[in-house]
Amino acid sequence: MAEGLMEIGDADFESQVLQAEKPTLVDFWAPWCGPCRAIAPLVEELAEKFGSRMSFAKCNVDENLLTPVKYGIKAIPTLLLFKGGQLSDRITGMSDRAELEAAIENVF
Repeated sequence: MAEGLMEIGDADFESQVLQAEKPTLVDFWAPWCGPCRAIAPLVEELAEKFGSRMSFAKCNVDENLLTPVKYGIKAIPTLLLFKGGQLSDRITGMSDRAELEAAIENVF
């Protein structure tokens, strides 16, 4: 996993995302999901590019059942952007760099 990209779960979601000082992008994924594997390198690149201003995390939906249900994750990959403990944007499915960067810039 790229530097600046943390693995989170149900137990630490609140402390790592909702109570985070910086905005946070959470990538909900599963190892068997082709589109999840396809978008992973882009999420890693964005973590390197924006890591000084924003936190980046991955949440495996097979290992963490409570958080995906709480946020209505019905398809993966789904990227949720949080700021100040509040959900600010949701992107479901494959997205290109421009769309993701625009969503990230809007969180600031």
